[in-house]
Amino acid sequence: MMPPVHKIAVFRALFLGDLLCSIPAFRALRHRFPGAEISLIGLPWAADFVEHCPYLDRFVSFPGYRGIAEVAYDPARTTAFFDAAQVEGYDLALQMHGDGNVSNSFVTALGARQTLGYRQGDLEPRLTLSLPYVLPEHEVRRWLRLVQLLGTSARDERLEWLITPTEAAAAHALLPSAPAGPLVGLHVGSKELARRWPFASFARLGDEIRRRYAARIVLTGSAAERPVAAAIAHLMECPATNLCGLTDLATFAATIAQLDLLVTNDTGASHLAAATATRSVVLFGPSRPAQWAPLDRERHVVIDAMQELALPDGAAALQRLPVKRVMEACNELLRSQPQELSCVA
Repeated sequence: MMPPVHKIAVFRALFLGDLLCSIPAFRALRHRFPGAEISLIGLPWAADFVEHCPYLDRFVSFPGYRGIAEVAYDPARTTAFFDAAQVEGYDLALQMHGDGNVSNSFVTALGARQTLGYRQGDLEPRLTLSLPYVLPEHEVRRWLRLVQLLGTSARDERLEWLITPTEAAAAHALLPSAPAGPLVGLHVGSKELARRWPFASFARLGDEIRRRYAARIVLTGSAAERPVAAAIAHLMECPATNLCGLTDLATFAATIAQLDLLVTNDTGASHLAAATATRSVVLFGPSRPAQWAPLDRERHVVIDAMQELALPDGAAALQRLPVKRVMEACNELLRSQPQELSCVA
């Protein structure tokens, strides 16, 4: 029988899509330990994520660790962090940062009474409980499988995201009101260039959707992606609203929630669409749909360029993915929606 658990640390110092895919596991963890304080050890941006996740209580900034690339390693800073963690007195620490090769040592150093994570090989002496890390496995199901070791039912695979009325109003104010057709977002960026569908293809798609449905086209993304979106808007014959850099994370999510359709590269925006129940077309090149694609295939259409074009190079396949194929997917989703499409006044 597991001793009482009052303080839990979860280590997952990654990015938006990674954390959104972890929400079902966080939810299962909260249901298993309803009275515990659950802290996320993550990257600085994730403080905003914690504010919008009802299953997490506290954010703790990851200090860096030798062999983990996301934050530069400073031995003195990391040592001070571990000293503070020992004082904190965690009852349980979860390693949700990959296969555990390096990250299991980080979690062990937190000094929790019990530790949990994935392992490489048959044994993992650094952790109290562990499972073998396998590929391919969907990220949602991977982390649900892990928390099952704690006795959770762990069957609810839904992503979710909390949106306040203030956030919804802020997004509403940014969106175009005319014409009266559907509101369609194009999310044109991605951290990795290999995962980006060509600018010209996005531009042609936006024009076709505008003409066929009298749609309002919005370009979404970060401030760093604003020049990319501007280049696409320049290539388009029809007008488009460039929202890149005009939203924080909360308003970005609220914007996606108000769309009738999102067309996106494989990036965090696709998981926000899943979390807000926004219909989407998700374009995959070198990344694995089996690991990252939305699980609801009625609301979300997944296009695997490698499979579509029968090419072994995912990046090359994505570059050659025809606009016609993506437009077919958009037609499928736009025609399946109710007659009353959103019209932001």
